Amino acid sequence: MNLALDNKKVLITGASRGIGLAIAESFLQEGAKTCLVSRGSNNLFKSEEKLQNSYGIDNAFACKCDCINVDSLNNLKEKIKDKWSSLDIVVVNVGDGRSVPDALPDDEKWRQTSNSNFESALQTARTFLPMLEKTKGSLLFISSITGVEAFGAPTDYSTAKSAIIALAKNMARKLASDGVRVNVIAPGNVYFKGGSWDEKIQQNKKHVDEIIKSTVPMNRFATPQEIADSAVFICSDRASFITGSTLVVDGGQTVGIF
Repeated sequence: MNLALDNKKVLITGASRGIGLAIAESFLQEGAKTCLVSRGSNNLFKSEEKLQNSYGIDNAFACKCDCINVDSLNNLKEKIKDKWSSLDIVVVNVGDGRSVPDALPDDEKWRQTSNSNFESALQTARTFLPMLEKTKGSLLFISSITGVEAFGAPTDYSTAKSAIIALAKNMARKLASDGVRVNVIAPGNVYFKGGSWDEKIQQNKKHVDEIIKSTVPMNRFATPQEIADSAVFICSDRASFITGSTLVVDGGQTVGIF
């Protein structure tokens, strides 16, 4: 299937590794141009070099940005305008599921989790929406199945991921007449080296195996590539009548009808 993404200009946050990096490479494979964004630089510029070597120096570039910081985001926006002048797709892939098991975490922990999982997504969308309105582009949030159902995940994390879904739904309804589509992907358990599940496996592989076998009907983790394949499709014109939707990619783990 031709997704008609040639020369589309795509910004992906959280793109130094894992899901974000897989999404960036998948867009490049479809002929798009990508900007990889990450708060830290440890893996970011290594990933940039790898993608430039494979897809060309003009098709992939990286920028360090703290997406909770408005000044940092505005600086990123100016760099993109200088490089491309326009923007077609924004993939907001930010967050950290590490928290505490308390039913209601204290204020400091709640703000920390909200900032990294919701406020950063909100500020990124707010910064780049004017550019997407000009191109009638697509905005995609990467949330989590913990924002869809209560699995016993940290309360602050689940609440932040639910807020992303609510934000996207409301934005989609208000922006549809302007030609901007807004959607969400809610991944289940995704494994990649250096990710949170990798850390848990190092600590207690037997326990992790039991969790996956007892909760995921397909009896395995998702790969970053499987999330990326969904992301590239839903951002393409092949999905032109899809907006305000949350695509669950979880191997059958969620049980709700709606």
